[in-house]
Amino acid sequence: MPDPLIIAIDGPAASGKGTLARRLAAHYGLNHLDTGLTYRAVARALLAEDLPLDDEQLAAGAARNVDVAALDRRALSAHGIGEAASRVAVMPTVRQTLVEKQRAFAQTPPGAVLDGRDIGTVVCPDAAVKLYVTASAEVRAARRFREIADGGGSATYEEILADIQRRDARDMSRADSPLKPAEDAYLLDTSEMDIEAAFLAAKALIDQSLAEKK
Repeated sequence: MPDPLIIAIDGPAASGKGTLARRLAAHYGLNHLDTGLTYRAVARALLAEDLPLDDEQLAAGAARNVDVAALDRRALSAHGIGEAASRVAVMPTVRQTLVEKQRAFAQTPPGAVLDGRDIGTVVCPDAAVKLYVTASAEVRAARRFREIADGGGSATYEEILADIQRRDARDMSRADSPLKPAEDAYLLDTSEMDIEAAFLAAKALIDQSLAEKK
């Protein structure tokens, strides 16, 4: 039996990596995991019990209970949960617990597309293909603003831009597993791309990489 095919997709918030990862997983017949949802699940569990977001022991306990194969994207997509998730995501014991779960998921045949912030650098450094998907903070804020508005939510563009800039700074400066491209990752800037163009560009890079490895 061939080794599971693992495709790692990293990038900052609202870069389009999640939508892209789902399209690629469907195209290649692979499992998909949005690793950001695993941190959101921890944050949601703490918020539901009105527990503090800065208690690493409590957060680690919540992380141990996360089922990565049964994450409810809709329930976990609330804007407030995302902000809370970025706070628990800096905790080393939380990251260690969830990374182990993410690696086990990736190794499940036939393989998986995982998207997050440290897939190519930490979770799956031996992934067959690594992409780093990015876009300007302004473009990402506009995308998130439309997403929230289309979902019936309310937020201003300025609030969302400030939130994205805060999350970028937190993700890129944390001591444990900071957000950065893997040395062997393909860079894909989607600032000027719609999802179809981004999918075709990513697919071309993946096909090229896989062909070179044969």
